[in-house]
Amino acid sequence: MDHKQDALDTFSNRMHCSQAVLAAFSHECGITREQALKLGSCFGSGMRKGQTCGACTGALMVLGLMYGYTDGGGADKIRADRVNDMMMERFAESCGSCLCNEILGCDMSTAEGVRYAMDNHLFTELCPKMVSNAVEILEGIIEEIEND
Repeated sequence: MDHKQDALDTFSNRMHCSQAVLAAFSHECGITREQALKLGSCFGSGMRKGQTCGACTGALMVLGLMYGYTDGGGADKIRADRVNDMMMERFAESCGSCLCNEILGCDMSTAEGVRYAMDNHLFTELCPKMVSNAVEILEGIIEEIEND
């Protein structure tokens, strides 16, 4: 199964957008699917506060696991900063914003906002598009970095 379909299937099984994106790339990240699902579990709905979209934070976790640094700086830090900027800029361009509240048009930190999202089918109609966009952008960045 490809990354996009894996992520969409995971998302449709009541997982957060962040979990779906990270789990789809768990093998490449060197972690188990279970670890990916646990790691991504607190990032959905913009960390439940409508902040950075979970699909985007899930992608950033993938990039961190693949291209992050542990030595406090140098070339690895520069690369990590670069892939972070690439993801954030491309996601905002593709989705109109990186912020969950702006993408969904409601305040995900409130019960009313969550109810609005549910009543307007945003979790089933709009959020899967964000998951799909995040995966496509992520695949493009990985390809660019690997071919650099």
